[in-house]
Amino acid sequence: MRDTGYIRKMLANRVGGEQFGREQKIYKFEKIKRAKRLARKKHPDLELIDLGVGEPDAMADERAVRILAEEAGKPENRGYADNGIFEFKQAASVYLERVFGVNDVDPETEVNHVIGTKSALAMLPTAFINPGDIAILPTPCYPVLGVHTEYLGGSVTYLPVSEENQFLPDLDSLSKDVLQRAKLLYLNFPNNPTGASATPEFFQKVVQFAKQNDVIVIHDAAYAALVFDGAKPLSFLSIPGAKDVGVELHSLSKSYNMTGWRIGFIAGNPLIVKAFAAVKDNSDSGQFIPIQKAAAYCLHHPEITHSICEKYSRRHDLLIEALRSLGFRAKKPQGSFFVYTEAPQAVAGGPTFDTAEDFTQYLIMEKMISAVPWDDVGRYVRFSVTFQAEGEEDEQRVVEEVRRRLSDPPFIF
Repeated sequence: MRDTGYIRKMLANRVGGEQFGREQKIYKFEKIKRAKRLARKKHPDLELIDLGVGEPDAMADERAVRILAEEAGKPENRGYADNGIFEFKQAASVYLERVFGVNDVDPETEVNHVIGTKSALAMLPTAFINPGDIAILPTPCYPVLGVHTEYLGGSVTYLPVSEENQFLPDLDSLSKDVLQRAKLLYLNFPNNPTGASATPEFFQKVVQFAKQNDVIVIHDAAYAALVFDGAKPLSFLSIPGAKDVGVELHSLSKSYNMTGWRIGFIAGNPLIVKAFAAVKDNSDSGQFIPIQKAAAYCLHHPEITHSICEKYSRRHDLLIEALRSLGFRAKKPQGSFFVYTEAPQAVAGGPTFDTAEDFTQYLIMEKMISAVPWDDVGRYVRFSVTFQAEGEEDEQRVVEEVRRRLSDPPFIF
């Protein structure tokens, strides 16, 4: 067989060039996976409680599953969907108005389906980023738009967020050089990993900022409908002038338990949507039509999300109370399924934790509890209420087991 050793020399610098696959650094999610495997071997008779899962723990609505099956059996649905079916786009427009109060979204020109918001975030820089351009991202954040910005020869400017500013990025801190080269501003509220929610006043400032600096706003609203305790779902597009400067991405993964279905939509400025659709048309052939039809049904039934919110709110209350009893300064967010709180410094009479990663490795290896570390800005750990539990009684059992395992020895904060 011909020697193909030259292939390593052909690898693009954006993926590491000739060093691709040789880097010894292990990323945190891989570390977590490896630690889970080791912990299960170390404690074969102990249940692993996974508080680090970033996706729903339940199935999609039964009616949506039936619609998928029914529509999959129809020959007219077997073909390419390209940039989406009108039925889904119209449902998205109605959903924005009914749930978020966003009026006058044209399903023909201001909506396009996406095969999950992750793929949309990967494609959007292709429509706007040239070498030397900048994308502005808060940190910590979901990194996909930034990764693809750098793939295209652009760069990323990070805006650290902290408890002091309610985890909202300080747009006034950006330098003139950054503002002159900035093309995209990525936002995500309610936020992953902090759970922070935006306010109408903050979004109004974002609109003004975008207009003053010729910046396009990309609002990732994957958790926007997952709110509780009297909070109302907030869309960036509900702010006057927002559609002049940006778009919003909505996902059915979180709000409708449709993670693996890979369906969502982009809505907002028609030129941005059109540019995205042009890139998408050269990247995929559209999501399976029966999935779009099942998703359209869900968008017409936001009460499905209401019941999901009730479950997450209940679980938040349980987990927050348990964590606070253990010394954590945990606070219940107004939305999302994440609890973002400062990690302890040590265990009484035991190990110290220089980083949040040290702490989460201890949790997995010694307590069989998985969580996600965030050392980007401070030493924080992200817990999720999407742990596996069958019903309210089992939820209480899981959280009480977490409390029991972490009670002794006590943490030092």
